Amino acid sequence: MAKENTFEVTLEKPHFPTEEEKTLEYWRKIDAFQESLRQSKGKPAYNFYDGPPFATGLPHYGHILAGTIKDVVTRYAHQRGFHVERRFGWDCHGLPVEYEIDKKLNIKGHHDVLKLGIGKYNEECRGIVQRFTSEWRRIVERFGRWIDFDNDYKTMDRSFMESCWWVFKQLYDKGLVYRAFRVMPYSTACTTPLSNFEVSQNYKEVSDPSIIVQFRLVDEENSYVLAWTTTPWTLPSNLALCVNPELKYLQVQSKATGTKWIVGKDRWPWICSSIKKNGEKDFTVLWEKKGSELKGIKYEPLFDFFRGKALGSAWQILTDNYVSTEAGTCIVHQAPAFGEDDNRVCLAAGIIQKDGTGMVHPIDDSGCFTKEVPDFLGQHVKAADKDIKEKLKKENKLVFNGTEVHNYPHCWRSDTPLIYRAIPSWFIKVEEAREKLIANNNQTYWVPSFVKEKRFHNWLTEARDWCVSRNRYWGTPIPLWVSSDFEEVVCIGSVAELEQFAGREIKDLHRHFIDDIQIPSQKGKGMLKRVDEVFDCWFESGSMPYGSKHYPFEGKEEFEKSFPAQFIAEGLDQTRGWFYTLMVLGTHLFDSPPFQNLIVNGLVLAADGKKMSKRLKNYPDPQEVVERHGADAVRMYMLNSGVVRAEPLKFKEEGVRDVVKDVFLPWYNAYRFLVQESFRYEADGKKFLPDASKVKASSNKMDQWIFASMHELIRFVREEMEAYRLYTVVPRLVNFLDDLTNWYVRLNRDRMRGSNGPDEAFTSLSALFEVLLNVTVCLAPVVPFITELIYSNLVRALPDGHPMKAKSVHFVMIPEPDMKAINPEITQAVRRMQNVVELGRTCRERRKVGLKMPLKSMTIMNKDQGFIKDVKALQKYIEEELNVVELNFRADAEITLSGTLNFKELGKRLGKDMKAVKDAVTNLSQAELVDFEKTGEITIQGHKLAGDDIQLSRKLKDLDNPNLDVNGDDDTQVILDFTEDEDLKLMAVARDIVNKVQKMRKDTKLMQDDPVDMWAEAEDGLQDGVAGFV
Repeated sequence: MAKENTFEVTLEKPHFPTEEEKTLEYWRKIDAFQESLRQSKGKPAYNFYDGPPFATGLPHYGHILAGTIKDVVTRYAHQRGFHVERRFGWDCHGLPVEYEIDKKLNIKGHHDVLKLGIGKYNEECRGIVQRFTSEWRRIVERFGRWIDFDNDYKTMDRSFMESCWWVFKQLYDKGLVYRAFRVMPYSTACTTPLSNFEVSQNYKEVSDPSIIVQFRLVDEENSYVLAWTTTPWTLPSNLALCVNPELKYLQVQSKATGTKWIVGKDRWPWICSSIKKNGEKDFTVLWEKKGSELKGIKYEPLFDFFRGKALGSAWQILTDNYVSTEAGTCIVHQAPAFGEDDNRVCLAAGIIQKDGTGMVHPIDDSGCFTKEVPDFLGQHVKAADKDIKEKLKKENKLVFNGTEVHNYPHCWRSDTPLIYRAIPSWFIKVEEAREKLIANNNQTYWVPSFVKEKRFHNWLTEARDWCVSRNRYWGTPIPLWVSSDFEEVVCIGSVAELEQFAGREIKDLHRHFIDDIQIPSQKGKGMLKRVDEVFDCWFESGSMPYGSKHYPFEGKEEFEKSFPAQFIAEGLDQTRGWFYTLMVLGTHLFDSPPFQNLIVNGLVLAADGKKMSKRLKNYPDPQEVVERHGADAVRMYMLNSGVVRAEPLKFKEEGVRDVVKDVFLPWYNAYRFLVQESFRYEADGKKFLPDASKVKASSNKMDQWIFASMHELIRFVREEMEAYRLYTVVPRLVNFLDDLTNWYVRLNRDRMRGSNGPDEAFTSLSALFEVLLNVTVCLAPVVPFITELIYSNLVRALPDGHPMKAKSVHFVMIPEPDMKAINPEITQAVRRMQNVVELGRTCRERRKVGLKMPLKSMTIMNKDQGFIKDVKALQKYIEEELNVVELNFRADAEITLSGTLNFKELGKRLGKDMKAVKDAVTNLSQAELVDFEKTGEITIQGHKLAGDDIQLSRKLKDLDNPNLDVNGDDDTQVILDFTEDEDLKLMAVARDIVNKVQKMRKDTKLMQDDPVDMWAEAEDGLQDGVAGFV
């Protein structure tokens, strides 16, 4: 019977995407995620909130990145002994869904919805809400994320909506809800107001009209006031003009026409420039007055549409300090229906009343002019700009017609320009809670901290009352029943409460199921009817902690024990979105932040730094990238970048490919090398059963180093993961893998193959096993697939009952660091040895002499005897790695630096100054060159040079032998002797033969312990010499 090896045979060239598919199948077979939850049941809870995405489109890299961060943290929490419930959620309501239906059914506005019927419209919305849920599940699972899709939550579920009602009623009962007629950002495409934080999400640079209009004074012939605007469409609704009471104003008269204008003194030069006139030559200044002296001056309406309809106080000059000198004429036209400041100023002056009396508002819900303005009837306001300007021009009221390029807010959903429009809306008070919000924010921990301390803090200090009502249909209805005069209001906080009034069971809370319910007035006002509005979907997202648990109707005690969440994560764009709404509701409900720890990721951009665009196809499809390189590679590529500390990431597929090439393959090959060498070890009948105690007791410096480094890594990973600093963890893990594969394995290959005897082979193989096992477990949260692949074979070497033996690497707890094993002295010694090797490699690269050619000698110079002692202890590794026959040490060395200009890079920059700069660099003193090496910059002939602009070379004083090459840093210098001789050439030939034989073994797929016969022939006189070195 053939003996069974400890490990199974490994693939020589794994295709990681294929292996990942096998791992997914294995997870399904053992029900891995649910099994992990069963195993952790009863352990301390780690509470995590997952913000709900819309399922109306497929996941993009932003979703994948945020999901990966969440997966890493929650997997790690499980491996630290916590029970981590992870439920997926869906944002089902709001504009994204309705916008799709509007396009499908060609819905243009409110009347089209009423004609179709709100019930039919809402059911159309319900029908597409989960259109892509199966694709979402497949993609999320393909990227390795463990989260419960079967026990998900949906914002359209009755239970979730009922909790939203409860949240709102708590706020209402605390006096935090009010109705106001306010100017709000308004999407004409989606026919609804937006909240101020939604507006901040989508500013675009646009070119708008920039016009100066003249308003004729009532009591002075041929006299006008000049006002500037970028929104000509608001001019038909003009009711006043506003000046700054403290600024100076002029009345000027045209010498050519006699026309008189009132203008802001500070902006008069700009006006003259715009109309191409000379202020001194073409005009006479009649008087100069303060703005306060202009208050009350009456003027004629620009248009006659509302003459006799507005209040008698309309069309006069008002004063307010918001008028500035930054743009325009220092005179602002007031359309109180379409400007927040306009509304405030006109209300204070009695131009309009608080209930809207006197307001001029001639547009419909879709932003088109109504019959009140017959000249532009049916035109969208933005489209009407052209005709309005044309009319003004014909009536000699247009003084200047230009354009202005500026940033302007657009609807985040329809991507159309917003307008500002006075509309009755429901608000939650936020402004009076700013101090509480800031105090609660200070209790939270953010990574990176600057987002909390600057961006979010600044947002909270200016927080505005939150408009939570939307004039839409598919959403959670606002549970307010009101009298026709809004003086009697009943707020419903539960289904049971509404059922008492309805007299029937209510299974669905959407509008078409409850809008018919009426509540008898307690004040003799007839029947109360529900308000038309639904909640802003951000209110639902902010209510996610409560709605997802159906709080307080189910699991009240359990929820209150688990609140606030220990962890949340989303992108930087949620600073003014989900993070904000969570904080507002948590503060209002419990005077508590709703989360303790938060990771903010940056935006994922296309490779050119532009926003990823499906239309432009400027980024690779994530599913295709996974098929080519694997999910682990995408995960590590993103996590090993600045995007996990809120910096943007320019996504490049070659970066993903490099992870496979530079990290996964060397890691896998180190694992495969262990398996192969274990077969060699077991060839004489012994069983390879790794022994950690042998490693711990080893006197081998490299064993001590890699063992110490491993435990330092475990300590570091635990410390940094507890601080949620993924941006330090992943690079450190990658660096350790480099140390393992390119240093430990490389320098101990022969030892593992038995060149130092079976005991040394066993110890070194045990060391490699221990490191691979522990690092694989530590990396499991980051790259769940390759770690499962490697662990599934490594675990075969562990005895039953071993704490690290399980069906999956993801069931294994993160190991404890052995603090006694951490050895700073050996770590420093190896770092010094590595530095010497790198310096020597650079010498070889400069001379273009490969490692196959042995070198006669190397001299290492450093004044620190501790350095010399460390390097001597590791001397054999330097000799092997640099292929040098003899190593010498010296303490003294006098080095001179010289600098050479990088002509290729500096040619265009320096131009005609190149020769003068070159001469100056040649004459730099040693002190100046040393200073440049330390600081990285120097100014020569007025040109700042830095980095690679000057290439430094070192030369030992009195070292004139052309066969010697010197390299070094501030403290260490090395000299390699490239003098050739016959013995060195023979050694090189012998090394080449060995390499060729090894390649032939590999090509014929021979195992390490397969015996072979070998023949070699050489030219006359060469064979005997080579034989001595093979």
